[in-house]
Amino acid sequence: MRAAVLKEFGSSLVIETVPDPVVGTGEVVVDVEAAGVLPYAAEVFRGERQYLLTLPVIPGTGAVGRVRAVGPDSTRLRVGDWVLCDPTIRARDDALTPDITLQGLSARGEGGLRLQEHFGHGSFAEQLLVPTENVFPLGAIDAADAGRWCALLVLLVPYGGLLAAGLQAGQTVLISGATGNFGSAAVAVALAMGAGSVVAPGRNEGMLCELERRFGPRIRTVRLSGDEEADRERMRAAAPGPIDVVLDLLPPSAPTTAVRAAVMTVREHGTVVLMGGVGMLGGDDLALPYPWLMRNNVTLRGQWLCPRHANPQVIQLARSGQLDLRQFDVTAFDLADANAALQHAAVEGGRFSLTVIRPGGGG
Repeated sequence: MRAAVLKEFGSSLVIETVPDPVVGTGEVVVDVEAAGVLPYAAEVFRGERQYLLTLPVIPGTGAVGRVRAVGPDSTRLRVGDWVLCDPTIRARDDALTPDITLQGLSARGEGGLRLQEHFGHGSFAEQLLVPTENVFPLGAIDAADAGRWCALLVLLVPYGGLLAAGLQAGQTVLISGATGNFGSAAVAVALAMGAGSVVAPGRNEGMLCELERRFGPRIRTVRLSGDEEADRERMRAAAPGPIDVVLDLLPPSAPTTAVRAAVMTVREHGTVVLMGGVGMLGGDDLALPYPWLMRNNVTLRGQWLCPRHANPQVIQLARSGQLDLRQFDVTAFDLADANAALQHAAVEGGRFSLTVIRPGGGG
C-alpha cells in the first residue's frame, strides 16, 4: 500500500510503498477514505512539541473508512462497513491506569511507546490497523462526505471534557480558548449537549463574530484585553448568571494568566476541567489559590481526550442533527500531496475548517 512516512523530525513526509497491515485477533484493518490533518501537526513533525513518537512512522491521527478485514473474535463488524477509527489506543492489561498512545502522533510514557511498536502507524496511508475496540460503526454515509465525518475526531475532544464536567442541560459553560480549533468545536458541542448559554472569550475578533453569527443569542462573546482581573470581570459580566462549568482548551503558547482568569470565574460548587496545553513546553505553572478552591468547593480536574463510550454518543449527536457536520468546510488532498496538506492545515485549518487526506483520491 502507499503511505506517507516521517523518517526524521524536521524532514518532509515521503510517499512510498510499505507492506499492507495484517489483521490479527482483536484487530481490524480499515481502508482509509479520509484522514484529518491537525492544524499543529507540522509542529509535531518538526519536533517542536517534543511529543514521544518513534520514527520512522506513518503519521495521521484517526480516520473515517471502510472495514477491509476483521479478526476472528469480531462478531458484528462486517467488511465494507463505514467506521470511525479512534486514535486513542489503550493497553489492555491494566484497566485502572492503562498505558496510552495516540496513533500516528504521540505516546504517554514508556508504556505508550511500547504500544507504538505495534499500533504506532497512523492514517496517512491507504490502510490502517486498529484495535477492534477503537472502531465505531457510522452507518451508511456518502463517500463524498467522508472528509466531513472526520470532524467527529475534533468534536470528541471537547465532548470528553464536557462529559468529565458533568454538564447538565440549561447550564452556563465558559470555553477558555473558544476561538481555537478545539475551543470553537467545544462551543458547538456544549450547545448540542443542551447548555443554556456559552461564554466564549478570545482575542480573535473575526472568530468571535463568526461564533455569534453561527450560534446566535446563546453565545456570549468576550473580547479579552490581557489584563487578568479585568478579563475575569468581563467574562463574569457576559454570563446570564453564575458560570457552572469552565472548560480550558488553550494551547501551549497561551499564558497561565489567561487560564487563571477563566478558571476563577466559576461559581461556588462549580466544575473546572483542564484539557489544554499550557505549560507543556515549559514556563510558569498554573497557580490557583488554595483558599479559593477550598472555600468555594470548586471541583478541579484534568481530562486527557475522551473515554471510549464517547465515540458512539458523538456519532449519535451527529446522526440526530444536534451536531451539524455541515458547519465544517473541508479541503481534501491526495496522499501524494500530504506535505501540502500539512502546510494548508497550519495556515487554514481549525475553527470549522477541516484539512483531510483522501488516500483513495476521493477529494
